[in-house]
Amino acid sequence: MFHHYENYVLEIVALSLGILLMAFVIGTVRRSSLNIRYALLWLGAGAVLLSLSVYRPLLDYLARAVGVSYPPSLLFLVAFVFLLFIVLHYSLVISSHRDSIRRLAQAVALLEQDVAVLEATAAAKKDDGD
Repeated sequence: MFHHYENYVLEIVALSLGILLMAFVIGTVRRSSLNIRYALLWLGAGAVLLSLSVYRPLLDYLARAVGVSYPPSLLFLVAFVFLLFIVLHYSLVISSHRDSIRRLAQAVALLEQDVAVLEATAAAKKDDGD
């Protein structure tokens, strides 16, 4: 009897988390706080979580297929794997941005040097003209 109660609790928690995730993502997109590209990833994750929470036979089938003995725990395994992929993706994005920032900083330094040379040339011409 207690075992069935645990199943329902985990399903309710997973269902609630899926709904909260999707509501939060939609809210951040509406406030323009989250890029739509990333929002689609998170909405997809929420949809998978909701699908597996609501449609129990699919969850049972997938759990048997991957060898998970307690199907509701598969929901958290799927969420964990998704988060691992998100972390990897953001690591790649951060690395790319770091390289872009370095190139931009070098370009700014060269432009500042050019401005300093032009200012010095203009000051010298002004002094020669006086």
